[in-house]
Amino acid sequence: MIRNSFNKDSRATTPRRKVKSFLMLRTWRALRLCASHFFGNSLSRMQTENFKFLCFVLCILFPAAAIAAPAATSMRLLYPSFAGSWATAWIAKEAGYFANEGLDVELIRVGGSTRMVAAMLGGSAPIIQAGAVAALAATAAGSDVVIIGATGTVSPFRLMVRPEIKQPSDLKGKKAGITTFGSTSDQVVRIALKQFNLEPNKDVALLTFGAQPEAFAALHNGIVQAAALSYPLYPKAAKLGMRELVNFGDLGVEDINGTVITTRSFIAQHRDTALRFLRAFTRGMHRYRTDKEFSKKILGKYGKINDEEILEGTWQDYAPTLQKSPRPSLKAIQFMIENQYPGKKPLPKPEQFVDTSLVEQLEKSGFIDSVMK
Repeated sequence: MIRNSFNKDSRATTPRRKVKSFLMLRTWRALRLCASHFFGNSLSRMQTENFKFLCFVLCILFPAAAIAAPAATSMRLLYPSFAGSWATAWIAKEAGYFANEGLDVELIRVGGSTRMVAAMLGGSAPIIQAGAVAALAATAAGSDVVIIGATGTVSPFRLMVRPEIKQPSDLKGKKAGITTFGSTSDQVVRIALKQFNLEPNKDVALLTFGAQPEAFAALHNGIVQAAALSYPLYPKAAKLGMRELVNFGDLGVEDINGTVITTRSFIAQHRDTALRFLRAFTRGMHRYRTDKEFSKKILGKYGKINDEEILEGTWQDYAPTLQKSPRPSLKAIQFMIENQYPGKKPLPKPEQFVDTSLVEQLEKSGFIDSVMK
């Protein structure tokens, strides 16, 4: 059963007291039916009073039996890596925010945003967190994939290169590692190469590795000479002698991070579930931004990180950039469209790829402001 835990007005019209009275009455009727089985169809006045008292005692001693909580809505959430940009959902789960919204969320890591979008369309999960570029490609191909939320607008990526790469022109004839074609790492590498007047797959070969840890390993082992990495992988690469060639956050380009993706059909059929998910997700963003020690604990658990310096750096790298509202940036999506479809006229509108109605509902209801207090 799907329970509406967002609409306060609907809860007000069915007070808990009325529900409890109704369930107590049902309990009394059930017990009376059992009694009639043993005593016959007619109960004496004393027997009736005794069973009323029994009902009262049962409701006092076992209130959970009298008012049973609705079953939680089970769902899966796919995410691409153990990078800090995806930690909001981990925090929301560990803090109990999903459970508070009546959601039993199973978190599953699936490397590569393009692969994750395909998995979602195949029915593996109703909502995923993945790179926005993969969502744009799926929507442009005719699917009903849509972006409903995001955590920030500052790119977390760095283009890390091997020590022998001293300047951008040294990349010509070399190889760069990405997760999958159509992923965020694919886009940021292409943006960097464009700035250096280098053509992807002509001047610099792009190799896919499925996920960031694998791309990091390829860079470390010299299989590729460049890779787009986020925290905590880029400082690990730096410790191993790799060089930072581009900090994408310094380019002044608005990005879209921690993207929450679903389908328009899921929103149409299960809008309340999607709304409850975003409520819990918003609380997770706030907790991530404001509770450093708790966040570091969760980052360590999911990322299997014991290094205090890396945990601190991960929190410092992501937490300050988190938005108060999970509203996806249309400006960032417009930039992605321009890079995704160069020369295409007319260009698709950002609104074709986004549904902001859920976030707007949370904002207008005062929920976002209440979380910030």
